[in-house]
Amino acid sequence: MVSKDVIGTKIPRHSADVERGRLRFFAKAIGETDPVYLDVDAAKAAGHPDVLVPPTFLFCLDGERTDGFSLIDFLGIDIRRVLHGEQSFTYHAPMHAGDQLAFEGEITDVYSKKGGALEFVVRTTTVTRDGELVAELANSLVVRNPEVRK
Repeated sequence: MVSKDVIGTKIPRHSADVERGRLRFFAKAIGETDPVYLDVDAAKAAGHPDVLVPPTFLFCLDGERTDGFSLIDFLGIDIRRVLHGEQSFTYHAPMHAGDQLAFEGEITDVYSKKGGALEFVVRTTTVTRDGELVAELANSLVVRNPEVRK
């Protein structure tokens, strides 16, 4: 069982460079056809300094931390019982190729459903560029506890 005592635990800060080629690859992978996500000239014609970051791409960048499984290890969770749950994004400013973004996370909630058969660990992450808040991410890890009877 995941203890509610972990609420407030800070996730180590990390940063990521937003690379144009990766943005294009991601946009194509999700079927994005708007040229502001694919073409520098189209992005500039629309008033952007470079190719725009597609929606949900920040989840990929946040997942690239060098200690990607440290939270699961810290919580003492068997990786075989973890599912990716809900995620949400709140954007405060557009982000573009060439930006360097900083990610700072915190465990903000722990709760269970089905009599403890499912536990949810909610992590909230702020994303900044040069100290300016540009986005907030929230995601839930779902921990299956099959030994708990529903």
